Amino acid sequence: MILKAAVVGALLAFGVLGAGVATASPELAKAQCGKCHDMDKKSKGPSFKAMAAKFKGNEAGALKAIQDPKGDHPEMKSSPADVQTVVKWMLTL
Repeated sequence: MILKAAVVGALLAFGVLGAGVATASPELAKAQCGKCHDMDKKSKGPSFKAMAAKFKGNEAGALKAIQDPKGDHPEMKSSPADVQTVVKWMLTL
C-alpha cells in the first residue's frame, strides 16, 4: 500500500497524472493562440473552427502545419505539449 502511494505521488510530481498535465480547453487555446486566432472568425490567422474543419481527423497534418513549414507562424512560442493539447481540443470542434 505504501509503495502504491509512493508511485502515484511520484507520477503526480513528474506531471504524468493530475494537475501537471495540460488540459485541452478553450482557455488554453486562447492563452496560447488567442493573439492571432479566434473561435469563429478569421483574425490575423484562421479561426479554430475553420482549422478544425480543414484538419478533421488529421492531427498529424494539423501539427505539421503549426510547426511553421512556410515561416508564416512566427509568433508561436508555445511548448510542443501545449500545441498538441490545443490541436486535440481544436479537432473536437
